[in-house]
Order: sequence, then C-alpha cells, then structure tokens
Amino acid sequence: MDLKDIRNIVELMKEHELTKFELEEEGFRIALARGALEEPRFMASMPNAPVPAAPVPVAGEAAAVAAPVDDGLIEIKSPIVGTFYRSGSPEADPFVQVGSDVSLDTVVCIVEAMKVMNEIKADVKGTIVKVLVENATPVQFGQPLFKVKPA
Repeated sequence: MDLKDIRNIVELMKEHELTKFELEEEGFRIALARGALEEPRFMASMPNAPVPAAPVPVAGEAAAVAAPVDDGLIEIKSPIVGTFYRSGSPEADPFVQVGSDVSLDTVVCIVEAMKVMNEIKADVKGTIVKVLVENATPVQFGQPLFKVKPA
C-alpha cells in the first residue's frame, strides 16, 4: 500500500462520511479515523519499517501492561518510543483522567512515533489513579504512563 492508496481511502471516507477505517493484511495494518475537524489521523504498523533498537509491539498488545507492582497497582507502559499525548487534539479533553474507569479496549493516550499516531489501550480493567507523564513529552519503550487500580 502506498501514499496514493491511503489518499484514495481518505477521499472515500469523506465521500461516504465514514469516521473510522481499518484494514489488516499480510503483516500490514492501517487504521484511519476522522474527528470533528475533518482531518484524518493516521495509525499504522509495518513490520518491515525502520524501528528503534527495542522491539515495537502493535499498539494495545499485552506488552503495554506490566505486572502489578508492590502497591497493588498496574502500570500501563509505553509500547514504543515517541511523544506522549493525553488527547487526540490540543483542544480535546484527555482520553482519561485520574478517577476514570478503564476497560481492556479503552484508549488512554496516543504515542506519536515517526509521525504515526498510535492509540494506546489500557489492556486492563480498573480505575486510573495516577498519570505519570506530562502531555506532549517524549517517552521511552517500556516507560510507565499511568497507574491503574485493578477492578
């Protein structure tokens, strides 16, 4: 899939007023979402793309959650190196805040890597008790982002 194909998909999304599109085939995954500003967000994972020295799991995989620590809380960790964003756009509310209930599929933040916006899911059921990273700051692979009290 090349940039021309992606542009065609975006145009079809606009034409048919779709807000979300996902495709996965032969180790390639692409997900597009349009927000209120009508600008598409792009997320993709390509195993053959240049990657950091550490392995890069697909956003939302189990690697994003660590084992419980001594205080009984679970850390949601960054599965990739990039820039941490608490919301989908600067004027939007954060995906989650302290006190927010999360489930396995709850998007808790975005980590931008190489101009690709990767939605990070909680992969745990519980309540956010601490946000460990400031908005728009760099994060490392495996860096804790949130602490969650499991349900």
